[in-house]
Amino acid sequence: MLGNFSYCNPTKLYFGEDALENLIVELAKYGNNVALVYGSGSIKKNGIYDEIMDILKFAGKTVSEMAGVMPNPTVHKLYEGVEIARTHKVDFILAVGGGSVVDYAKALSVSIHCEEDPWEKYYARFEEPVCEIVPVGVVLTMVGTGSEMNTGAVITYPEKKLKIGHVFTDERIMPKFSILNPRYTMSLPKNQMIAGIYDIFNHICEQYFSGEDDNTSDYISEGLMKSVIHSSRIAIKDKNDYEARSNLMWSATWALNTLVSRGKSTDWMVHMIGQSVGACSNATHGMTLSAVSLPYYKMIMPYGVRKFARFAVNVWDISPDGKNEEELAKEGLSAMEAWMKELGLAMKLSEIGVTMEMIDDIVNGTLIMEGGYKVLSKEDVRKVLMQSM
Repeated sequence: MLGNFSYCNPTKLYFGEDALENLIVELAKYGNNVALVYGSGSIKKNGIYDEIMDILKFAGKTVSEMAGVMPNPTVHKLYEGVEIARTHKVDFILAVGGGSVVDYAKALSVSIHCEEDPWEKYYARFEEPVCEIVPVGVVLTMVGTGSEMNTGAVITYPEKKLKIGHVFTDERIMPKFSILNPRYTMSLPKNQMIAGIYDIFNHICEQYFSGEDDNTSDYISEGLMKSVIHSSRIAIKDKNDYEARSNLMWSATWALNTLVSRGKSTDWMVHMIGQSVGACSNATHGMTLSAVSLPYYKMIMPYGVRKFARFAVNVWDISPDGKNEEELAKEGLSAMEAWMKELGLAMKLSEIGVTMEMIDDIVNGTLIMEGGYKVLSKEDVRKVLMQSM
């Protein structure tokens, strides 16, 4: 491994079918004015809402609800939440939902006491908070983003056609605790499940496809990818298979809690392009990633052919006998494509509502990152998008 790094992850995880039993213990550590943040109301249909409200009442908490957090939470929803939190003097945020809800809760946590416009401060200038940060706890109901154990918070500004993620450097923004019960994920529609699966896989890819040193992080990444592939094939046949769903939930957390990025540069261009697609189309995040991944990886593969060849052998079990690195690399991407189609992922942008009229806005809204094998130009981004159509 090369370079110097630090690693600190203070989020406490409770995992398993009885994980919610620990909520009462954690609530005792925080303030009485709780903001309960959730999405469209599915937690009311599956009973999770009632369970949590009972625990909050038993703990003597005063609860203000912030419902209706959308899959791509907007800056306007953030402003709305700030006003509610200030009115009710919220001193703890409990996010119940998937990655969008958790991202929103973290954005809210740094915005409640912020004296400036949080969009301008955190998403335009990418500054760090200097104000008080309201602590966040999580009850996770959908896997994929890894937001339950990191500092990332993605917010969309629809009118500007921008979807931007800020990965804060302050570890206080990480959830104080996250409750992970795999059974809570089983009521999700299949398309959301497979979108989450690909989000997990692509998080690992973004950290794997960079660097050429012998890095422990890459060995961990390969193991996680193999686990995701294996469990995904079981889950798409039987979405109620607890073992498969628990492995996917655990892999999702470790895919993006910064562990596998230690000692490495990282890429993130698939996410930058995918997020811009999402800002313009409001398409499901995992599907925006699947639609642009293969054209992107085919573009950068010649610049990192050795790693792509390793990917083929170590992740997809492709025999290297009689093949050069380029041949192996291409076979690895073909195996990945076949698996993506097996899952039923979107393979083209046109499948998720993207039109030619959106291309310029997507290109302009794509942030260029420099950690991968090739630093893309805006014209390169356009090429990826056109091949993805």
